[in-house]
Amino acid sequence: MATPELTSEDLQTDFDSLNLPQNTYKDQIETVIYSLEENDSAMVQATEDGYIWKFQYGTIEVFVQLTGETDEDLFTVWAKVLSLPAKNELQLFRKLMELNWSGTFETCFSLFNDQIVVSTQRTVDDLSPAEISRAITLVATIADEYDEPLQAEYL
Repeated sequence: MATPELTSEDLQTDFDSLNLPQNTYKDQIETVIYSLEENDSAMVQATEDGYIWKFQYGTIEVFVQLTGETDEDLFTVWAKVLSLPAKNELQLFRKLMELNWSGTFETCFSLFNDQIVVSTQRTVDDLSPAEISRAITLVATIADEYDEPLQAEYL
């Protein structure tokens, strides 16, 4: 029995018909988190608003939220650095604003629920695995770098 001739177009059509699961944003986020987490600390919760992950990185907890897989959905990463109230808050806020200008790359220091956090957010439209990795790594690294010095100076 002769083997039928197959072209690359035939192979692509056959592969496409398999309906294999695609590498989703959720999968990409989990890959990055599991490469950074310490002590098997990663947890995920599925909600009606998407997914939220939490994991330990150094001395801080990092949170990642994905509201869905459509272009308009949001990818958000944040980590608490310091709780308020703090000593000399005006000086603290000035320092954070100066750091936002030159030391936080695509992240920023923000105020959220009486906490100073490092955060980044964007829509998932054209979000690449490299951007996911960079965002999570930057937030985790910057928060871990600044949490203890800021707490020592302002708490």
